[in-house]
Amino acid sequence: MRRFLIFNAVLCLPLLATDARLTPEEREKAIGAMKTSQQDYIEALNNVTEAQWKWKPTPERWSVGECAEHIVLAEALLFGKVQEAVNSPANPEWETKTKGKIEFLEKVMPNRLGKAKSPLEIEPKGNMSKEEALKLFRQGRVQTSAFIAETQVPLKEHTAEHPFPVFNTLSAYQWYMYLPWHTMRHLKQIAEVKATEGYPKD
Repeated sequence: MRRFLIFNAVLCLPLLATDARLTPEEREKAIGAMKTSQQDYIEALNNVTEAQWKWKPTPERWSVGECAEHIVLAEALLFGKVQEAVNSPANPEWETKTKGKIEFLEKVMPNRLGKAKSPLEIEPKGNMSKEEALKLFRQGRVQTSAFIAETQVPLKEHTAEHPFPVFNTLSAYQWYMYLPWHTMRHLKQIAEVKATEGYPKD
């Protein structure tokens, strides 16, 4: 009888749901991405002059200042999606719906692969100063960094929808990782602006 029960338990193991909580490695990866992207954002803006802040390679392309403003606006929106997911009931299909997407996000976002139209609410207006951008960025990061360090919510089973069909359903953890990777993506854009011919020397 004991052997029968053990055999049945072994058969049932594949049917058990994957743990939706963050592993120590996943949490550390998130914390590391936040620290790196924060340091890189501050360094990218520190020595930018007023002329460099406003300079645009072409009328259609963003300036350094507009890229920085977009990052600030986007980080608030993305953390809002994390909170939306966390406050939603657990998705019983989370494993199927979100499978492989953390790897996909890591591939396309920080490496600046593919192009997409920015949602209207996070399009830069071009009226944010460097000082204001840095202040808002740092303020936002206090909240977002504390969240990932402290949360015990099983982030993987809570989901929210992305407006782009290529992403669709993302878990709260995936939405969270989207935040620093999106910032890294646009830091590359800032570097491209700085490397463009005609960028002011001071």
